[in-house]
Amino acid sequence: MTALVVLDTSALLALRDNETGADRVAELLAASALSPVPTALGCFMSRMEVLYRVWKDEGERAGRLAHEQLLALPIRWVEASDALLLQAATWKACHPLSVADAWIAAAAALEGARLVHKDPEFRALAALPQEWLG
Repeated sequence: MTALVVLDTSALLALRDNETGADRVAELLAASALSPVPTALGCFMSRMEVLYRVWKDEGERAGRLAHEQLLALPIRWVEASDALLLQAATWKACHPLSVADAWIAAAAALEGARLVHKDPEFRALAALPQEWLG
């Protein structure tokens, strides 16, 4: 079985904008599409981050389109739960992470997944398996 990965917002935006790491994200998504159960995961916070970032930079229509395109990808979304909240709050209290990054890292930890990203903030979580796209 292919290992699980959580795609951080930075990975999803790298794919959208064809930045460094886009090929690797596409490879992970292709593997997820071929698997009987998706192996690529995303945290609910990444949906909000993609929507607002693209909306802010390119307008509402582009933001909504980016969100719809995101939902079409072979990703299983990790939604809010009490366990996710507790893990995110613990990491936010103990590490210099944004609120969104705390939720995303918590999703990776709770799912036993490797976090795929381009965000240097995650370096604070040395115990979390990670793949750097930068």
